[in-house]
Amino acid sequence: MSAAIPPTERRVSARVGAISESATLAVDAKAKALKAAGRPVIGFGAGEPDFPTPGYIVEAASEACHNPKYHRYTPAGGLPELKAAIVAKTLRDSGYEIDPAQVLVTNGGKQAIYEAFAAILDPGDEVIVPAPYWTTYPESIRLAGGVPVEVVADETTGYRVSVEQLEAARTERTKVVLFVSPSNPTGAVYSREDTEAIGRWAVSHGLWVMTDEIYEHLVYGDAEFTSLPTVVPELRDKCVVVNGVAKTYAMTGWRVGWIVGPKDVVKAATNLQSHATSNVANVSQAAALAALTGSLDAVDEMRVAFDRRRGTIVRMLNEIDGVVCPEPEGAFYVYPSVKALLGKEIRGRRPESSVDLATLILEEAEVAVVPGEAFGTPGYLRLSYALGDEDLVEGVARLQKLLAEASD
Repeated sequence: MSAAIPPTERRVSARVGAISESATLAVDAKAKALKAAGRPVIGFGAGEPDFPTPGYIVEAASEACHNPKYHRYTPAGGLPELKAAIVAKTLRDSGYEIDPAQVLVTNGGKQAIYEAFAAILDPGDEVIVPAPYWTTYPESIRLAGGVPVEVVADETTGYRVSVEQLEAARTERTKVVLFVSPSNPTGAVYSREDTEAIGRWAVSHGLWVMTDEIYEHLVYGDAEFTSLPTVVPELRDKCVVVNGVAKTYAMTGWRVGWIVGPKDVVKAATNLQSHATSNVANVSQAAALAALTGSLDAVDEMRVAFDRRRGTIVRMLNEIDGVVCPEPEGAFYVYPSVKALLGKEIRGRRPESSVDLATLILEEAEVAVVPGEAFGTPGYLRLSYALGDEDLVEGVARLQKLLAEASD
């Protein structure tokens, strides 16, 4: 066994040094760098709407810039008027009645996720994480001292895990189960019945649930969004809900998310935030207030566009031999299996992993996609269809042309 490294010789802490870079942001950054260099790259990597933030929200932010009360520190937990709006919005959209003491406004959904886990996990506590998962979940769990335990679902179940799978993963160290519907990266949406079954299973074992509802307004066809603490009221004292304005209102860059949960947990997370960042930028909070209290017309228009693109990308991907693409029911991602293409020869190369295939696609077709390894399931690719219709068609057409060359 090698000797331990003396503290004075450690340049980066083991805790932070173990964190992986966000794969989705890395792919997006590489695509943008290539575009800046003049390459005609089409990026399916980043999970952000291509629409501008609605005008009435931008106007509210502009007015806030000129209001001196927003030029100073405000409460670390969020503007009281925004917290009140989150209470009203939660009742409107989820049927979940809460009060402002159960709300913490955060710098985007990522801070909400980390602070929620930090507030409830002790070192060694296990969190059951359905996979495919968004890249940030396991890293936030580890940063908080927890241990992510993966439960894998595939395309045969619509990327939805069962209670039986969750029970098989449960140990005496299990404290939390993560529940995400609609899902990033797969677009999977759990039915009300399945949502309730998972919630009741968690209650029966005294588990906490953290549920991410950021894509609640982006569901299609016959699918319906179901808020877990609404259908299983007994869970409310051990349920933390994460949400935000980023996806619904095309506000990814404004960085406003929030936590809804039991008062003691929210208070603890607020104390953490008071030392980490203090208040979220007041101008962004004013913009979020306008979003939550305004019309949902712009949201409905974006959902119609996403639904149209969903149909196009699923059809075009399934026309490629070796690609199996289930139709997502929510969010704005597809998660096709490309296992049948691995090991095949494509332009003199034989990609052995979805990482290899994604690299080949970027270099040969100038299309940026994210490999399944980033989401805990090799053999898949994630493509966001939150980009313009013309770019979407051109990008997938490039994939069709390149992957048609695959041979044994």
